[in-house]
Amino acid sequence: MQSVVDVLELELCAILKSSSDNIVITDGNGVVLRASPNCLYIYGKEVSYLIGKTVYQLEKEHIFSPSVTARVLKEKKEVQIMQQTATGRVVMATGVPVFDKEHHIVRVISFSHDLTELERLKEDYEKLRRQMEHYQIEMEELKPENIIIQSKAMHRIWKLVYRVAQSDATVLFLGESGVGKNVFARALHQNSSRRNEPFIEVNCSAIPESLFESEMFGYEKGSFTGAQKTGKPGLIELADKGTLFLDEIGELPLSMQAKLLKVLQEKKVTRVGGIKERIVDFRLIASTNQNLEEMVRKGLFRQDLFYRLHVIPIYVPSLRERKEDIFMLAQYFLEKFNQKYHTDKYFHPSIVDHLVQYDWPGNVRELENMMERLVITSETKAIYPEYLPFSIQKHPESPRANQSLHKEPMTLKEAVEQVEREWLLRAAEQCKTTYEMAEYLGMSQPTVVRKLKKYRIDSKVD
Repeated sequence: MQSVVDVLELELCAILKSSSDNIVITDGNGVVLRASPNCLYIYGKEVSYLIGKTVYQLEKEHIFSPSVTARVLKEKKEVQIMQQTATGRVVMATGVPVFDKEHHIVRVISFSHDLTELERLKEDYEKLRRQMEHYQIEMEELKPENIIIQSKAMHRIWKLVYRVAQSDATVLFLGESGVGKNVFARALHQNSSRRNEPFIEVNCSAIPESLFESEMFGYEKGSFTGAQKTGKPGLIELADKGTLFLDEIGELPLSMQAKLLKVLQEKKVTRVGGIKERIVDFRLIASTNQNLEEMVRKGLFRQDLFYRLHVIPIYVPSLRERKEDIFMLAQYFLEKFNQKYHTDKYFHPSIVDHLVQYDWPGNVRELENMMERLVITSETKAIYPEYLPFSIQKHPESPRANQSLHKEPMTLKEAVEQVEREWLLRAAEQCKTTYEMAEYLGMSQPTVVRKLKKYRIDSKVD
């Protein structure tokens, strides 16, 4: 019949063997008496190697790094620490002292729980979080200019851009200067599988014809006077694995069109003065404010290049074709330049119709420049119509001018109430509080509240 000591020995061995944690038992001097078999997996040493050695010796060998038992013996209390083991594991070790009747430590039992997988999950989470922040920043950068949208036409374009971004097809953006074709080109790149590769933007109208070939295709050393001694890669070569955006491609010299077509067909480029063909892999995006079909008919643009570009044409409408976007864009630029110049300017309600009814021949670019000018030059906090250039100051039709459209004439009281209601509606759209509305309209805050109730205007302002 087994003694109590034998049974306890069996129980202890079973606990050490079955525990998912690594258990190490030492005496009061830190000499290892027992250890779990899984210490080989966690600490890289067999049990036989540990038994008989002190934790101080094992700490010097960086097996216990640091030793929780050594800390327990020093502090004479339970201790919990993180360890980095020689096997590359991350371990949470807890050391528990066992005292005799004289309060001397006779045993230290340590439990080591492997947190390696948890740490890896945390690292993966942090990596994913940083990526999400990066993508969010990129998406925020894509919001300005024409991607601030309200019109259905622009919503359709944005959805189309996102859809075609998943392919590698050539996209041609069409539209007037200043509508933001380059913004959509960047959005296309950022939503594609090439987003982490170069985005090379080339303004075809800004490079002199005499330099166009060397800039686009690059050159070998000594190919012409003034060339760099080491040679230089061209813009097409720099776009390898990424996206090549040819802005204003309608300005591309006719002599260069044939060479560009060859590159698009073969995906190979030869530097000026060289004979070696270099393979390039890029996605092509182009844009133009010209009628390329008309240019083809006049012999100013190659027909074969036109068809090569005209795979997915996307027309970006002008501001006058989407007037519902004008005020939203104006508000965005106003906030942007308020931040830039540390000001707090705002639109007076009377300026709204002037902005919306103007044709904006320069489109978003003109609107942005105008907002910057207004923030810098307006003398008052409120921006009034008189601060606008004369071309934009043409007064929109007033309610009195529209009165002729009514079948029945309005009384003076009705006309005043109509104008008053329209001004309140505009102020409600502009302002966050009834106090701001009062400042806009030049009346007291209680009067604003009373008139909102009178005209039953459901305002979101406080």
